[in-house]
Amino acid sequence: MTETVNRPASSSLTVDRAESWKGRFPKNGIISLLDTNSAFNLAESTASDLTVGQLVDMVGWHHVKDLKLGYGSSTGNSMLREQVAQLCAVLPDEVLITQGAALGLFLLAFELCRADDEVVLITPYFPPNHDAFISCGVRVRKVQLHFDEAYRLDPKRVADILSPETRLVSLATPQNPSGKRIPHDVICAILDAMAARAPQARLCIDETYRLTNYDGGRPVPSVAALDPRVITAASVSKSHGAPGLRVGWMTVRDPDLRQRLMVAKMNIVVSGSTLDEVLAAGLIARQDAVLIPRGRMLATALEMISHWHKGEIGRLDWVRPDGGALCCMRLNREVFNAAAVERFWMALPGRDLQLAPGDWFGEEKRIFRLGFGYLPLHNLEAALAALSRVLDDAILAKSA
Repeated sequence: MTETVNRPASSSLTVDRAESWKGRFPKNGIISLLDTNSAFNLAESTASDLTVGQLVDMVGWHHVKDLKLGYGSSTGNSMLREQVAQLCAVLPDEVLITQGAALGLFLLAFELCRADDEVVLITPYFPPNHDAFISCGVRVRKVQLHFDEAYRLDPKRVADILSPETRLVSLATPQNPSGKRIPHDVICAILDAMAARAPQARLCIDETYRLTNYDGGRPVPSVAALDPRVITAASVSKSHGAPGLRVGWMTVRDPDLRQRLMVAKMNIVVSGSTLDEVLAAGLIARQDAVLIPRGRMLATALEMISHWHKGEIGRLDWVRPDGGALCCMRLNREVFNAAAVERFWMALPGRDLQLAPGDWFGEEKRIFRLGFGYLPLHNLEAALAALSRVLDDAILAKSA
């Protein structure tokens, strides 16, 4: 269970204590996304999956056919690190390749923090990020962002709970699950506050959705080079549509911390897949061929969502995202009481629908994450129509 200790209004300090559940990591329903894929899957936050054929055609069979399947290097494929360094405006030596961004976030929690250290986590959050801290015995102080404020982050709320015991501040931009970006000036203000109040702290920024935009223009620049205290994490899973490669990275400018993370990685996974890393390097080198058409598709999908929502005003509230293939919606309190919320969730399987409930991310259950990049556009339209019928089902059952 989660224990909340009295703290200032802007935060809570939580420690998950296992009772019947004996695992070191808290249980979270997001694991169901690995095993269930309904026809109308609106729970996924990725772009549509690339196929092996598409990727090999893009990279070139000659780059992989003679590849020796030995161990990879401790830091990751050199060409891949060069590609990531260009993406993030850092040096290749400042890049560490990991098995998805999730492993990088775990390595950071495991190696940077010690039991009873404090971290500040901006919520809602990517569940494995939060749960990695819990598994390591770290005290988590949360800055809860709010749907009614469009998940805007006030840097003063972070500053107010920083302390000399703070070792890490963790946030994502665009955020998961809302897709809202955190402005550059807010990040700078947090760094200023850390210098004054938490001099030993680092700032971890999950940039997993950074390369996903809707206008076909240049992506928002990485903040990896902004300050030596900044650590970034990302992967080819979301924007590029290649989560099965399990290739991610961290940018770590502190050489001592980078070495510690590399040693931790070696002890946990030894190295990454040589094949996956070569394919990921080729994918990033040619990423415009993937990102530009997907950006156009997402722009169309986002307008479909916006148009559909206009027909649901009064039943659903919405926060329009800034990036990524995901957004947050909320069942209107005046229409859906607690029982109707439960009926809503129970009705989804009958319509072959999946959504990601807010409680996966530290939100209330009447809020859900809706992914709009995974399904082809014609399936997305059908899925939204099915979702309207689920809303009808929950309300009509209340009236019966």
